Amino acid sequence: MFLSVFDIFKVGIGPSSSHTMGPMIAAARFLERLRSRPFSVHGLRASLHGSLAFTGQGHATDRAVILGFAGVTPADYDAAAAEAALKEIRESKLVSPPGLGRLAFDPARDLVFDYGPPLPGHANGLRLMAVDAQGDTIDQQIYYSVGGGFVVTEEELAAQQGGSAPGRDVPYPFESAAAMLEMARESGKSIAAMKRANELQSRSAAELDKGLGRIAQVMSDCLERGLEAEGTLPGGLNVPRRAAAIRRALEAEAGRNLTAPHVINDWISIYAMAVNEENAAGGQVVTAPTNGAAGVVPAVIRYWLGHVPGASRARVGEFLLTAAAVGGLIKHNASISGAECGCQAEVGSAAAMAAAGLAAVLGGTPAQVENAAEIALEHHLGMTCDPVKGLVQVPCIERNGLGAIKAVSAASLALRGNGVHFMPLDNCIEAMRQTGADMSEKYKETALGGLAVNVPNC
Repeated sequence: MFLSVFDIFKVGIGPSSSHTMGPMIAAARFLERLRSRPFSVHGLRASLHGSLAFTGQGHATDRAVILGFAGVTPADYDAAAAEAALKEIRESKLVSPPGLGRLAFDPARDLVFDYGPPLPGHANGLRLMAVDAQGDTIDQQIYYSVGGGFVVTEEELAAQQGGSAPGRDVPYPFESAAAMLEMARESGKSIAAMKRANELQSRSAAELDKGLGRIAQVMSDCLERGLEAEGTLPGGLNVPRRAAAIRRALEAEAGRNLTAPHVINDWISIYAMAVNEENAAGGQVVTAPTNGAAGVVPAVIRYWLGHVPGASRARVGEFLLTAAAVGGLIKHNASISGAECGCQAEVGSAAAMAAAGLAAVLGGTPAQVENAAEIALEHHLGMTCDPVKGLVQVPCIERNGLGAIKAVSAASLALRGNGVHFMPLDNCIEAMRQTGADMSEKYKETALGGLAVNVPNC
């Protein structure tokens, strides 16, 4: 098993990696499939299933599929151009993906939200179809958006579940935290150093450092935009952006020497909230490991750089590599998908990753880093994913703030010990997987339970 740091951290668009980025990527993959087919395509259709249907409109899944069919990808997304394209498609009932000409596609008719049972492979399923001039299906493919912007076909998912998915040869092929720690002991390397060695099997050191720098810069830019932006978030809940106003209040209090020690938690919170307010507004974010949990890792990095003596931007890559190692273990052995395991798999995973990264750059041993990740994940177990109106706003934005605070606390506690602790990270990850399997579908990103159905009447 090898998941690159660039699999865990991907530049994308809000509000959801699984419900926005994933379906857009699936559409791009289907178009590429059609370009290799010998027959002529007249039109396109799509059906959304499971969580993609129940919360798809709140997560902009419909917009993602429409734009994906038009050839737009998360990497080249431009908000103004996207709005113009959506308007034209809805009026003309045509899309023009590169290499396929003009194809019939009426979003009102050809994009179906199927509220029946989910497709068998995963809660986030979509069926993409190509039709001929008579409207008969001539090709189709089922895709699953499995969290964090990862997309697999029906066949690829079956191969993964059957253990036959191809892997990559790397010098430190750890598939568990226990193996990771054993390899660290034998090699004398840090977790980040092992992860770096693995990455260098498929790219040069310069390419790796450039990529890590871009991830860090996009995270920072997103956070800074969120700390400045005002207004109300889209979607109908009329949730106001709060990060900018709280930042101004905190700065004013600091200038008057009114700051209490616990106010550092407010700074950590608004760093995360700033990112997730940008995400909720459809801005550019980095999956960390998902969009819904995108604020935790950047917030902890910003806390470290801005508030901890001795922090250095030169070591942000070490933070990201360590965090990605932990995120890869969680994805491989459980899930990072809210639709599969609830928010414990999203904010819980993000907190574990951030705690590990912070412990590493604060000088922690591999054992202390593993302990930090376990503490952070353990105290998110059982957390449901119950977004009000299917929007990534309530409780998601504040939840990222509290996840970042837990991550910092977990790292600090772990560094007070010697790395020896009762509950191994592997067992905690397995507990998260089991809890997710037992969790009612109402609490797994369907907006059918919890806070999503306990909202004010006015």
